[in-house]
Amino acid sequence: MSKTWEHYHHAARHHEWAAFHFKEAAKYDQAEEHEKAAHHAYVAHGHHQHAILQETEAAKLHVEQFGKLVTAAAEQEAKNKSAA
Repeated sequence: MSKTWEHYHHAARHHEWAAFHFKEAAKYDQAEEHEKAAHHAYVAHGHHQHAILQETEAAKLHVEQFGKLVTAAAEQEAKNKSAA
């Protein structure tokens, strides 16, 4: 698995955990167990932040990998146009 997809995979897992903890927070909030609700909301927020970081790293790697290809293709196209 490429490093880019590894970051996306970790981001997806963090989003899953965040969703789980948000649901738990809602359940405890409805039961008026506010301390437990606050704890789960806090943990969910942390997972969400980690997911964003993983997605950012994946995007950076994606640009590094494919940005070079786009640049090379654009340079080749410019050479072809100037030669014509």
